[in-house]
Amino acid sequence: MSYQVGTDRFINDLERVAQVRSEISVCLRAIADTINQAELDGDTSSGKLSLARDIEDITVASKNLSQGVFRLLVLGDMKRGKSTFLNALIGENLLPSDVNPCTAVLTILRYGAEKKVTVHFNDGKNPQPLDFQSFKYKYTIDPAEAKKLEQEQKQAFPDVDYAVVEYPLALLEKGIEIVDSPGLNDTESRNELSLGYVNNCHAILFVMRASQPCTLGERRYLENYIKGRGLTVFFLINAWDQVKESLIDPDDVEDLAAAEERLRQVFKANLAEYCYVDGQDVYEERVFELSSIQALRRRLKNPQADLGGTGFPPFMGSLNTFLTRERAIAELRQVRTLARQAVNNTREAIDRRIPLLDQDVNELKKRIDSVEPEFTKLNNIGDQFQKEIISTRDNQARTISESFRGYVLNLGNTFENDFLRYQPELNLLDFLSSGKREAFNIALQKGFEQYITDKFAAWTLTAEKDINLAFKELSRSAAQYGASYSQVTDQITEKLTGNKVRVNTNSTTEDDNSPGWAKWAMGLLSLSRGNLAGVALASAGFDWKNILLNYFTVIGVGGLITAVTGIFLGPIGFALLGLGVGFLQADQARKELVKTAKKELVKYLPQVAHEQSPIVYEGVKQCFDDYEREVSKRINDDIKSRKSELDNLLQQKATREINRDKELNRLKTLQETVIAQLQKIEAAYSNLLAYYS
Repeated sequence: MSYQVGTDRFINDLERVAQVRSEISVCLRAIADTINQAELDGDTSSGKLSLARDIEDITVASKNLSQGVFRLLVLGDMKRGKSTFLNALIGENLLPSDVNPCTAVLTILRYGAEKKVTVHFNDGKNPQPLDFQSFKYKYTIDPAEAKKLEQEQKQAFPDVDYAVVEYPLALLEKGIEIVDSPGLNDTESRNELSLGYVNNCHAILFVMRASQPCTLGERRYLENYIKGRGLTVFFLINAWDQVKESLIDPDDVEDLAAAEERLRQVFKANLAEYCYVDGQDVYEERVFELSSIQALRRRLKNPQADLGGTGFPPFMGSLNTFLTRERAIAELRQVRTLARQAVNNTREAIDRRIPLLDQDVNELKKRIDSVEPEFTKLNNIGDQFQKEIISTRDNQARTISESFRGYVLNLGNTFENDFLRYQPELNLLDFLSSGKREAFNIALQKGFEQYITDKFAAWTLTAEKDINLAFKELSRSAAQYGASYSQVTDQITEKLTGNKVRVNTNSTTEDDNSPGWAKWAMGLLSLSRGNLAGVALASAGFDWKNILLNYFTVIGVGGLITAVTGIFLGPIGFALLGLGVGFLQADQARKELVKTAKKELVKYLPQVAHEQSPIVYEGVKQCFDDYEREVSKRINDDIKSRKSELDNLLQQKATREINRDKELNRLKTLQETVIAQLQKIEAAYSNLLAYYS
C-alpha cells in the first residue's frame, strides 16, 4: 500500500469518526434540550421530573465530543530527528529541525484556518501571537548556548509554558493534535514538564535513532515514565536508511541484512516489554523502521509521492487502526452508555409519574410518606460506601507514605552498587584543577539527580499499582452497593405506583440498571480528562493519576535533589582533595567518592523521609478524597432528585388542576423524542462498527 493511499484512508477514517462524533454530539444536545424543555414545562403541569444530573452530564459529553481530538505526544532525545519526522508526517517543512530541545518550548500543533503561533506564559502574562519566522527566530538558540544552559541547569525560556502552532492541514483538520515535547536528555525538572502530558494523550510516538540504539537516557525514560502505566507507545526508529550508509560497502546485500538484523535484535530486546496489550504481543504493530528525511524530501517535491520503503505506510496504517477503531469506538461506547442511562432515567421517571396522576393530594401524600423508610435505606447505602472509601483512603495513605519512608531510609543500603552507573567519569587531575572542578561538580550533581529520579520512579510505580488495586476494589464495591441501591429504588417505584418493576436480566455491566453514580464509581463513565491547552480528553474512569502527579512531582524534584546535592557536594570535594596528588588512581578516587557520597546521603535521609512522607500521605489522600466527594455528590443528587420529583408533583396537585390527557400526551412525546435521538446514536455507533468489521 502506498503512503498516499494509507494517508487518504487515514484522513477518510478520521473524517468518518469526526462525522460520527458530530452526529452523536448533536443527538446528545437534542436529548439534553428536550429534557430541559420538559422540565421547564413541568412548572405549569405535573411538575419537574428532576433530571438535572442527566441534563448536565449529557451536555458535557456533547461538548467534549464536538471538540474531540486525538492527541499524539511526540517524545525523543535530542538529535533523533523528531522535527524531521513531524514535518514528513504533515507533509510540510513546518517545524524548525535545528531547534535544540534545551529551549524547552513544548509545542502543540493543531488545526487553524490561518497559519499562526501563540506563545503561552506561566507567569500571568497575556499570550503572545507571533508569525512563524518570529517564533523560529525568538525561540531557537545556538547549540553552544544550549549546551552551556544545560550544564548550568538553567532553562532558556523559564517563563514559557507552551506554544500553540495552528496550521490549515488536512490531518489536523480531521481531529489530530500533536504535542512536540522537549528532549529526554534535558534536565530532570524539564522531563517533569513532559510527564504531565504523558497521561493526557491517546498515544505516544517515541522517536529513536537507528545509529544510537536504545541509549541509557532512553532506557531510563522508558523505565521511569512509561513502564507499567498502561500507555500506548509507537516506537519510531528513525534514520533507518543510515544503516546502509554506515557499511563499508553499502551495496553488499548480505552485510546490510546482517547489520539490520543485529539492530532489530537490540531494539527488540529493549522494547518488547512495552509492546504487550492484555497479554498479547503487538510488537509488529508498535515498532517501525523509518527514514523520515527521505519521506520529507519526497513529500516536499510531491505531496502525493509514494513513500514505499520509508516505513511510513505501515506506521500510518497501524496508527489509523489504533485511533479510529480502538480508541474512537471505546470513547463512543462510553457516550452511548451515558445516553442510554439518560433515556432510561427519563423513561423510569415518566413510568413513576403517570400512575400518580390519578391520585388525589391526600392519597399521593400517603404514598410518598410510605416510602420514607426506603429513602432512609438509600442514604444508608450512600453512607456505607462513603465510609468504605474513607477507610480505603486512610489505609492507602498510611501504607504508601510508610512505604515511601522505609524506601528512603533504606537507600543507603544499596547506594554503593546503585550509584556506580551514575557517577561521572572520574579524572582526579581534572578535579584538582580548579578550572575544571566546576564542570566535575555539575556532572556529579547531574548523576545524583538521575540516581534520585530513577530510584523515585521505581518506588512511584509500586505505589501506583497499589492505588490502582485499591480503586479496582472500590469499583467492585460500587457495583455491589449500586445493585442494593437499585433494589431499593425499585421498591420505592412499586410502593408508589402499585406496579411491579421489570428487571432486565440479560443486560451487560455497561447497560444494567445500576444507578448513574455507581457506573461513574465503577469507571464506566468519564466526562473529561486532563484539560491540556484548552482541550479535554475523554477517558475511562476516575483520573486519579493526574492528582497524584501534582504531589509526586513536588517530591521527585523539589524535595530531594536540590537539598541533597547542595549539602553533600562540598564534603565530597573535601574528601577528594584530601587524597592528595599521591592518590591519582581513578579506582581509589571512585571508591572514595561513593563512600563519601553515601556517608553524606545517609545523614540526610531521615530528614528527607520526615519532610516528604507527609506530602506522599496528602497526595494519596487527595486521590481518594476527590473520588469520595464526587461519588457522594452523585448519590446525594440522585436521592434529592427522587424526592423532589415526588414533591414537585404533590405541590402541583395542591395548587392547580392537572389536565390528565394533556399531561399524558406531553410525557409520551418526551419519551418518544428522547428514544428517537437514542436510536440515532445507536445507529451511528453500529454503522461505525459495521464499517470496520
